[in-house]
Amino acid sequence: MADEVVDLEVARQKMRQWRDEPLRNSEEVTELGECLILEHGNKLGDELWTIYEQVFLASIDCRKMDLATMCLRELKTQFPNSIRVEKLNAMRLEAFEKYEDAEKIYEKILEAEPANALVRKRLVAILKAQNRIPEAVKELNEYLKKFMSDQEAWTELSELYISQQEHEKAKFCMEELILVNPHNHLFHQRYAEILYTIGKNENMEKARKYFAQALKLDNNNMRALFGFFMASAHLANSSKDSKVKKVNSKYAGWAAAQINERYQNANQSQEDDNLGELENMLESLQLALPQNIPSQ
Repeated sequence: MADEVVDLEVARQKMRQWRDEPLRNSEEVTELGECLILEHGNKLGDELWTIYEQVFLASIDCRKMDLATMCLRELKTQFPNSIRVEKLNAMRLEAFEKYEDAEKIYEKILEAEPANALVRKRLVAILKAQNRIPEAVKELNEYLKKFMSDQEAWTELSELYISQQEHEKAKFCMEELILVNPHNHLFHQRYAEILYTIGKNENMEKARKYFAQALKLDNNNMRALFGFFMASAHLANSSKDSKVKKVNSKYAGWAAAQINERYQNANQSQEDDNLGELENMLESLQLALPQNIPSQ
């Protein structure tokens, strides 16, 4: 009995920790959560219903629909008039690709709770799942008029614009994100990538600076390091200004040396192929390898 109590408490603590962080470890949640529900459900008190919801969401993620249906059935029995449970029901319908039925439930919820942000985002998810991207973009823009500080929504809108080759609009979304959270290196990196994609030397120079800022915020961001190299190499090759060529050659050389060193330290299995490509690029540019990062 003592061991059972200890096991129960350890399991409860793990489930709470996973809820608080939260981690995308749906397999572990379903396994441990199902065990808690089936073996210790009568000992969990009101926390039982929170665990039911947690396991339901993880089950949807893992496509364990029998478990999800069981959890939803118990929640409906306990909370027959709950809007929160109705939202879970709609999510289950989404998983079965019954999008029209799910959308009707979400619209009904919004009649009662117009400011329900999660439900509005689920409507966007339904449109996206059906590849109705222009409609998803429109819905997400309407959402952001009401919830302007939602970083996840700005990120999603940026990705939707990129999928439609509307890079200028995607760039605007990333500018909003950088304003909201200027210390997130991933925002600077993504913004630089969009600028690089748009092209032209003016954007390329700006991209190089934002790749550099991403590196300043996180020195381990290899994607930003590669981006910094590519933007600098492009400017070194395409610019007609000899000073600009010289400066960007030094930038590209420094970045290539950093990439070379990090691949050697990491001892990657594909190291030789990657380094060979870098050496070819350096040779074509005739770049030197400075020891210290040049100032921006």
